Amino acid sequence: MALGGVGASLLLMASIMVTVGLCRRLTRRQLRSHQRLCIFLLEMFSTFQICACTNELCLLGSVEPKPHTALTLTYGFTVLHGLTLTGSTCNPCGTLQPMWGGGISVKMGGLKIGAQFMAAVLARMFMHFIWSLEMAEPHFGALSQSCGNPMQTTELQAFCIELLFSVVFQLTILRVESVNPKYKVHLIALLITMLVYAGGNLTGAIFNPALAFSLHANCFYDKFLSYSLVYWIAPSLGTILVAFIWDEVLPRIS
Repeated sequence: MALGGVGASLLLMASIMVTVGLCRRLTRRQLRSHQRLCIFLLEMFSTFQICACTNELCLLGSVEPKPHTALTLTYGFTVLHGLTLTGSTCNPCGTLQPMWGGGISVKMGGLKIGAQFMAAVLARMFMHFIWSLEMAEPHFGALSQSCGNPMQTTELQAFCIELLFSVVFQLTILRVESVNPKYKVHLIALLITMLVYAGGNLTGAIFNPALAFSLHANCFYDKFLSYSLVYWIAPSLGTILVAFIWDEVLPRIS
């Protein structure tokens, strides 16, 4: 892929991040008195940014040298997401954890998860519209791809991988809560990059149900049961397992 094509994709993702940042700022200013609507829109905008940028990043997976370029972009954009989307989880599993511990109500948790999945759908529709314009080399033929078959292993192994990665990720999030934010964002980005390197060729290493649906909606349409088990149920179970151990088991043995 030509360098100009990569540059166009980077410019597109930068534009998305700037636009989302402006929308988040405007939402905070104008809807401060409407708490639920404000929370819904902030979560929706934030998740939209992650889903849209990740859809575009997937098109750059073949850029040489492989996999160094893809991993570097993964790390870099994860850091940028962490710095620009403070206060948002952008992951249904990240919302389930405080719901289990009583940190937020079920109603508020449901509101955030609804916003996340709505953003996932909107991001996919938006990126498909952008790709249909074929303004950059990476977009040529992007819409002709059906299910990309991210599962390159058995369903049982894929289920276990996504569950394990979700456990590792959620445990890390809990462990680094007290770390200085400017260091924490790099630790989380490094972990995500390592997990992508370790399992990206097997399941995509997504461990985010909303992002998985945005990236692989065609696969969910074709094989709903298999993909919902691997990309929705497995990471959710991992999150609940972490929340149970953290809130119920560790306090009793410490």
